[in-house]
Amino acid sequence: MELLIFGYGGRAVLFFPTRMARFYDYENWGIVEALRHKINNGELQLFCVDSVDAESFYNNWAHPAVRIARHLQYEEYILNEVVPLMRQKNNAGYFEVAGCSMGAYHALNLALKHSNIFKKVVSMSGRYDLTQQIDNFNDLFDGYHNDDVYFNMPRQYIANINEYSSLDEMRKLNIILVVGQTDPFLHNNQEVSRLLWDKGVNNEFYIWDNYAHRPRYWRQMVQLYL
Repeated sequence: MELLIFGYGGRAVLFFPTRMARFYDYENWGIVEALRHKINNGELQLFCVDSVDAESFYNNWAHPAVRIARHLQYEEYILNEVVPLMRQKNNAGYFEVAGCSMGAYHALNLALKHSNIFKKVVSMSGRYDLTQQIDNFNDLFDGYHNDDVYFNMPRQYIANINEYSSLDEMRKLNIILVVGQTDPFLHNNQEVSRLLWDKGVNNEFYIWDNYAHRPRYWRQMVQLYL
């Protein structure tokens, strides 16, 4: 799969695209440019990956079990190909993961499941339970549930994490959640933040004015939180 790398050192950021978006969209939307100073100064290195959302969560022609299986294949690609590439290109030893909209889901889910890899996660305008119908955003599994779906929905599995080792790793994460005041995913973010606190997992939660679910807001957010 294609990806773009910006920068030569500093904190390495795995940057997931928005819903069904491409690896070059953050550059086209000026979000990379908003970080140009940090990138040029060697503070930040971005790894902008592609998505397979159209083949997984948004593949309405496939059975929901096939959709989540395709997502898990994508996750294996990230863990077995992209993360080793990040290690090859960056020896700073500080990995972050971030994303906007659907990318925020990918970022938080991956960070919580593999918190031994990442030190920080920044999730902007995200939705953390894809089985919920929220306003005009449908349940992406059409009412279907299995273990693979459950273990990839942070809003569902956080409450049931009880293993000390898992919680200990999660508590080391710097977690930042950002969402707009009128974003339909506001309540979902509030719930996830509370679930994390209930498990003793610190997180920073910021509510922006208005909808804030657009590139012009994300350009501001990345400067503050990445």
